[in-house]
Amino acid sequence: MKKDWTRREFLKAGSVAVAGALAGVPGRVLADEDGRPIRIGLVGCGSRGTGAVEDALAADPNVHVVALADLFVDRARSCLRYLRTLRLGRELHPGVRVHEDRCFVGFEAYRRLLDVPLDVVLLATPPGFRPIHFEAAVAAEKHVFIEKPVAVDPAGVRRVYLAGEKARERGLSVVAGTQRRHHSGYLETVRRIREGAIGRILGARCFWNQGGLWHRKREAGWSDMEWQVRNWLYFDWLSGDHIVEQHVHNLDVVNWVLGSVPLRAVGSGGREVRTDPVFGNIYDHFAVDFEYPGGIHVLSMCRQMEGTDGAVGELVTGTEGRADPGGWIDGARPWRFEGEVPNPYVAEHAALLASIRRGEPANEARQVAEATMTAILGRHAAYTGEVVEWDALLASDLDFSPPRYEFGDLPVRSVPIPGRS
Repeated sequence: MKKDWTRREFLKAGSVAVAGALAGVPGRVLADEDGRPIRIGLVGCGSRGTGAVEDALAADPNVHVVALADLFVDRARSCLRYLRTLRLGRELHPGVRVHEDRCFVGFEAYRRLLDVPLDVVLLATPPGFRPIHFEAAVAAEKHVFIEKPVAVDPAGVRRVYLAGEKARERGLSVVAGTQRRHHSGYLETVRRIREGAIGRILGARCFWNQGGLWHRKREAGWSDMEWQVRNWLYFDWLSGDHIVEQHVHNLDVVNWVLGSVPLRAVGSGGREVRTDPVFGNIYDHFAVDFEYPGGIHVLSMCRQMEGTDGAVGELVTGTEGRADPGGWIDGARPWRFEGEVPNPYVAEHAALLASIRRGEPANEARQVAEATMTAILGRHAAYTGEVVEWDALLASDLDFSPPRYEFGDLPVRSVPIPGRS
């Protein structure tokens, strides 16, 4: 029987319930009484993956990093070199236990890593690979830290959603890299908003506007595949475009505050500054109007252009005030968050590891899949220039996957043109 891919299907299990379940998890967790370390492996040895390992080591004093996997040998080696410099006090960190024979390279490296005895897999490759790796990790019965976004197209979102259900059935923990869900200021402010601190919510704005990012010059001998993966930010099948790769954080907060996902979206966007072919086929700006249940509209903006105003955040307006979900409320009941804010990048790993030690599985797969799909909805609205319905897009056959995962020729899709795409 075909799965009913609708908003109702996404929401029926209560996507916002998990957010509060881990609110009491401290910034660090205690080791098992028997002293058994939690063994972790990393898939994706770039800066985010390397940082995720460092955060996990900071979150729990009894974690061992035992295996690394990456498409490229230079990335795996640089990650290992860095990890071997980490210190705990005056000594080299005892949690770094990776031997060279457990550094795996290539398109199948993740499978070889999953054959290693370990408990947790950190998934931090470019997002286009995420659904494949998540499915494999769950099938191997590993707990998972899954970086955002978790897919780049509806086909990938569906795969993550189903794998997340399997993880739940098997008692596996899944925690996502949407760190605002583990930020004490956000946790308390969102709780107050949802309890009526600004009255009935009328609408919201969210934005991630900044300058440009890095790119790597193509080297002699690089195939199309290697060039694109090493410059993954700029190709739709790898990053999903920056509205998906980056702005997903803000859209996740909006979904969290509203307790829902959007019904539909209409938007615009384009490629005004980053027009050189080195920047692949993505846009450099988006503006999207998301419509949520109850007639609530959310204005979303994101931009990556040098020399422009930078702003990152969310604002929610209600009948009795307005709020920044990150820490303040103005209006009938003004309030400011003044508590401590443990590093949320560490706190998300503390939540994952604590859930494993307590035998109380956490599962954030659904909520991060919703956030990813929300961003994909906005992107598709801008790419096409049409009003795009959530249900129709989620059920569609839109799939950015390359025909083969191998080094070689890989033509770049044309930059989308609204009205023609």
